[in-house]
Amino acid sequence: MNKIAIGCDEAAFDLKQIIIEHMTHLGYETEDYGVYNKDASLYPDTAVKVAAAIAAGKHDRGILLCGTGIGMAITANKVPGIRAAVCHDSFSAERARKSNNAQIMTMGARVIGSELAKQLVEIWMNSEFQGGGSASKVDRIMEYERDFISGGTIACKE
Repeated sequence: MNKIAIGCDEAAFDLKQIIIEHMTHLGYETEDYGVYNKDASLYPDTAVKVAAAIAAGKHDRGILLCGTGIGMAITANKVPGIRAAVCHDSFSAERARKSNNAQIMTMGARVIGSELAKQLVEIWMNSEFQGGGSASKVDRIMEYERDFISGGTIACKE
């Protein structure tokens, strides 16, 4: 597996440092997409950098951190081909990979503590997409995305 992309905003700067250290301890390499201090920042800029790098194939997976994890997930999901999921408990971290094949996990530094965040990273990294009944659902998500990108209309497929 290539390097894991990681990025944050100022609210999650300390958590990002902890996660990078933990990832190194687990034997993973990370590439840090910022931010690099606690100055105010626009989290969408970091989210797009990480998501675009993954969409381009530079990384297989990424971790985005902000105050809640929500804004990072919303932004990352705007990048075509990306599936980002907020993960604040073990079940969501596991299912984000196993059922939804999410390449990006997001977490909120103001929502969970660092020890839980480290556990969730381990669960997420050790989970793989299982396909099966979920494969057709992920395929449909990507089909809708292609439709919207090509100028399609909003209509549920039967």
